[in-house]
Amino acid sequence: MAGLRARDRAQLAVERLKAIYPAVSELDHVNPFQMLIATILSAQTTDRSVNSVTPALFARYPDAAALAHADPRQVEAMIKPTGFFHVKAKTIIATSAALVERFNGEVPGRIEDLVTLPGVGRKTANVVLGVAFGVPGFAVDTHVKRLTRRLGLTKSTDPVKIEADVTKLIPPSEWTGFSLRLILHGRRVCVARAPRCPECVLNDFCPSSTVRAKARRRPLTPTRRGVRLAHGR
Repeated sequence: MAGLRARDRAQLAVERLKAIYPAVSELDHVNPFQMLIATILSAQTTDRSVNSVTPALFARYPDAAALAHADPRQVEAMIKPTGFFHVKAKTIIATSAALVERFNGEVPGRIEDLVTLPGVGRKTANVVLGVAFGVPGFAVDTHVKRLTRRLGLTKSTDPVKIEADVTKLIPPSEWTGFSLRLILHGRRVCVARAPRCPECVLNDFCPSSTVRAKARRRPLTPTRRGVRLAHGR
């Protein structure tokens, strides 16, 4: 598939990643507040690790008002498995306080408001908007930055420019899902060092693939292996 336009590569990547990563978010949540806090906690750790601590955390602090008045030491103890727990505890308490003070305890549904919260950058804001509110957003983290460049969808290293470049190539309805699937694919297959190109479903058109285009790639239908990729770590 040599010579494909960036738009065509983007559309193929969207469809193929859908086949192996059917769920776009692996963070357990029941409302925007839980999604926001879980996303902040997910920095530098796995979603599985976050999911292991949030049930108890949200049972004790069910809303922004409760978490805003929490004892930092107790929060630290509860979220310790996620790593960087001193900083994360301080951040989620401060974020909750800001929600109470400026947004009546509710998570705002606009990116302009979300990015004013402590610990919330454009990536976190786009994830929350897309997953919790259904508002199209393309989140750019280190995995998305790496994969979009490898796929030839952008030449930039600037997250805002990457977001602009990629969202021109696919419809808004695909923005959230594509970015979250790129994150999963970057964690499991297209890793930073020694990417697993032979097992990648994008290897026949990815400009950076170490596998020749004529090589047979894996079936796109969800298989036992595909299910493990979609749901395992």
